[in-house]
Amino acid sequence: MPPSIYDTPYDELPNTRQVWVGEPSSHEEGLGKVSLLTPELVAKTAAEEIKTGQRVTMNWDLTKLEYSFAGRHKTQHHIVPIVNGVAFDDVYLMNPQNGSQWDGLRHCSQSVPAKGDEPPPERVFYGGTTAAEIQDRQSDRIGTQHWAQAGIVGRGVLIDYVSHAEKKGIKYGSFENHGIKLSDILEIAKDSNIEFRKGDILLVRSGMTKEWDSMSMADKAAHGAAGRASAVGVEATEEMLRFLWNSGFAAVAGDAFAFEVWPPQGPILLHEYLLAGWGMPIGELFDLEQLAQTCKQLDRWSFFFTSTPLNQPGGVSSPPNAIAIF
Repeated sequence: MPPSIYDTPYDELPNTRQVWVGEPSSHEEGLGKVSLLTPELVAKTAAEEIKTGQRVTMNWDLTKLEYSFAGRHKTQHHIVPIVNGVAFDDVYLMNPQNGSQWDGLRHCSQSVPAKGDEPPPERVFYGGTTAAEIQDRQSDRIGTQHWAQAGIVGRGVLIDYVSHAEKKGIKYGSFENHGIKLSDILEIAKDSNIEFRKGDILLVRSGMTKEWDSMSMADKAAHGAAGRASAVGVEATEEMLRFLWNSGFAAVAGDAFAFEVWPPQGPILLHEYLLAGWGMPIGELFDLEQLAQTCKQLDRWSFFFTSTPLNQPGGVSSPPNAIAIF
């Protein structure tokens, strides 16, 4: 097969901010970097990674977050009787962003530099999709249905920054503006015997869901009232972008609410590059606690990863329904 744009090194890309693949409104466009997860790669990964059959889910309770960071609606679960109580149904009212979720390609746009003295053009989403297209309910361009129909399935690798920080004496809180450095990620990978491969799904454990679960309701309410508070996350630097691209990841995820450190510590916003620029899923608030324990017990930090987002045409985000199989 001829090399694809995904085989091009970061420093040789024509435009590192806009690596758009596929014709507008096509399934290929909607997949973005999920297209790296070919049947051949999935079959090879399953044969290599599934050994014991142990399974670990990464879906945090739908009751979280009790207090949202950004005024988002928390999940409502109603149980309603049908046929005079002979049976019952569920009714859910939810914002996937208020718990474990994938950011879809409709979630975040990117700024477009102005040309000369011209005013800056409209911000655009992946593929050049506009806000008007997203708000047009007759259009489902770059919706999460594309990922749902294909599945986000491949080799997952866990970077356990929590354990690394404890070993190194790095002190931080989950709700502090603490950036996880690329050098730490590479050191953890070396210590864990992880060799990154094209198509990997990168998971980074920072400890936010664990800390949240240990907090009092009063402290949780205070965080919610503060709006979009500070948070630990992967540093947003040119070096990190180069690493994420050259490693060939199909998706990234973490247990913090923004994956990248928040607020940004510089001019780069990873969301603008990964979602609007590269078509790469970003997972947030995944529950990685049991996964980390299992990886430690088995002394292996890679596994078969499977996720089925909601098959909602035009979806902006989705619960991950993610499972690691060892």
